[in-house]
Amino acid sequence: MTAYRARLTDADIRRLIKATDEDERAAAAHKLCRSMDRPDLNDQDRAAAQKILRVMAEDAAELVRRAMAVTLKSSDLIPRDVARRLAADVDSIALPIIGSSPVFTDEDLIEIVRAGSAVRQTAVAARPRVSRDVAEVVAEVGVEAAVRTLAANDNADMSEHALNRAVDRFGQSGEVVAAIAYRQVLPLHVTERLIELASEAVREHLVTRHAIAPETAIRLAQFARERATVDLVDQAAASADIGRFVSQLNARKALTASLLLRAVARGQMDFLEHGLAELAGTPHQRAWLMVHDAGPLGLKALYDRAGLPPRLFQAFRAGVDTWRQLQSEGADTTGEAFREQMLQRFLTQRPNAPREDLAYLMERLDQPVAETTPRAANAA
Repeated sequence: MTAYRARLTDADIRRLIKATDEDERAAAAHKLCRSMDRPDLNDQDRAAAQKILRVMAEDAAELVRRAMAVTLKSSDLIPRDVARRLAADVDSIALPIIGSSPVFTDEDLIEIVRAGSAVRQTAVAARPRVSRDVAEVVAEVGVEAAVRTLAANDNADMSEHALNRAVDRFGQSGEVVAAIAYRQVLPLHVTERLIELASEAVREHLVTRHAIAPETAIRLAQFARERATVDLVDQAAASADIGRFVSQLNARKALTASLLLRAVARGQMDFLEHGLAELAGTPHQRAWLMVHDAGPLGLKALYDRAGLPPRLFQAFRAGVDTWRQLQSEGADTTGEAFREQMLQRFLTQRPNAPREDLAYLMERLDQPVAETTPRAANAA
């Protein structure tokens, strides 16, 4: 233990134990804690350091206990029993440890949450990692501030049940709804609930960054005079089951020539294939062959069978030909950069498309790439 004692001198330890001035003992505690928190401690040194920490935890001076809590808040050197003791101390000592210490078990953190202190619940919710079990309890019994903090913490493992409980309890709180809405991943059902509760700005974020059910997308897309409307082309791209999506569009009389033209102009070839297959009453594989492998007349035959306006066919033909040309040049047809390139080339051909569709496409071309990429939600 020679090297260790070179860092933790007897004078330092005497100063910690015997000094009558609280500031002096706190300074000694800070120095000792910094000296102890080293990765090269052997088992004997570690045991000795933990004995000293237990002495500090018993010190009557709040400054000493706080010096230890703040200095070693993220260290695994503090014994679990000492961490629990500090977590039960006054807030200035407890909060740093509760918010960061890796020595707590889930059971310890759940006990802290159930004790009911708002600031301590919030400290648990803000930890660098919050397990699913702990998140469930915060969502169930935590105060609004704690639940909002938990939702805003993407390192918190929130199950669909926890997210739903947060919405059940605090769905009237715009701050909680926004925190949930801006999580990186949301289950479909939770997204659907939030859309009904969110402000326009948050709703717009939800429908452009997360997949929503076809029925909801169609309903929201009909609110033409509202700012937060759904772009059905984006939603089709985000859908995990595009065949079902286009079937729902067709059932609601929303699978129009205008929508399909907008899709092909933005390089959404899957949407076009499925849409033509749906309207023509033919399997998707057959529609794919007619679009891509049946020669110049395949697309025309499928288009006519789908009952789309003859005057728009040349615009569709230009879109498909542009897509094929870019593909032959080696473009990655799945990327957002491709969508932008596709749209640029399509518009330079001056397609014979309705004015409102051209206006839509020009508007999409003017939008930054990051704003035009929907993100499909993963189910929890």
